[in-house]
Amino acid sequence: MNPLTGRWVTIATGRADRPEDFVSRNLAVESEPGRQCPFCPGNEEATPPALETYGGDGAWQVRVVPNKYPAFEDDAPLRVEEVGKVFSQAGASGIHEVLVFSPHHLRGWEDLDDKQCALVMAAIRDRIEEHGRHDPVRYTQVIVNHGREAGASLEHGHGQLLGVPFVPTEISEEIDGFARYDGECLLCATVEEELNAGHRVVLENDKVAVISPFWSGVPFEMLVVPRGHERAVDHTHPGELVAAGRATRDALALLRDRLGEVAYNLVFHTAPHHDDVAFHWHIHIVPRLTTAAGFEQGTGVLINVVAPEAATQHLLRD
Repeated sequence: MNPLTGRWVTIATGRADRPEDFVSRNLAVESEPGRQCPFCPGNEEATPPALETYGGDGAWQVRVVPNKYPAFEDDAPLRVEEVGKVFSQAGASGIHEVLVFSPHHLRGWEDLDDKQCALVMAAIRDRIEEHGRHDPVRYTQVIVNHGREAGASLEHGHGQLLGVPFVPTEISEEIDGFARYDGECLLCATVEEELNAGHRVVLENDKVAVISPFWSGVPFEMLVVPRGHERAVDHTHPGELVAAGRATRDALALLRDRLGEVAYNLVFHTAPHHDDVAFHWHIHIVPRLTTAAGFEQGTGVLINVVAPEAATQHLLRD
């Protein structure tokens, strides 16, 4: 069982012969012929004006811009309207931004150097902090979709920040998981247990641990957990924040080195704005190596064909 969400996971290793036996997924992102990349230097007019830029010497290294086609926009508070006996609706108020990792077109998170990782994490912290100043925004979701199978629509490395007027169900379930735990902190205890066990630890130092969690729902899933206990990204010491970004990069580089080019999603989970709840922020790394089929769709129970211990062993092999 995943103690964060209370959901069961099935480990069915007989369905895959070896951890590396996966068909490469299609990373290619389709583009319009002749269309210039809106995120490359020199094409800044193709996006709305930047909200933040990072870097010196007159050239940006990281850039945050409003999403040109936002899923959430407007500063209005959430107002739910009942439509008939069973339907409810509300305006999609909130914030939707794009975080461009680098001026280099093909540089994903796994390609960033230490300085660039620090700038990206600083941008994420700053934008989450800014979202929290907007009363209608209750939660900020940071995501990275890498590769077409993971939902990317543009090739240039980027992420998205979505400030939404509600707390998503996934976060609510994790908050409940922290509340259920009879101890100081569920994720602090998880890291301690994993370090003691040893066989699901991908990377670790005094500031951050990357584990293949006991409850992994998909092959080669990883969890990046800062060692210091902080509820939210924007409350985290800069050194620990940077360490989490670099550990994420190193874990993604290991994934590519061992399995080749893999589509993946990065999902940041941080505490909601304006709520004082027990939480410990973390990053989910979710490779897109398999497809959820009927059982998963019908039950919400994931079937993982690679045990997390085997995944860790494969990632760390010489």
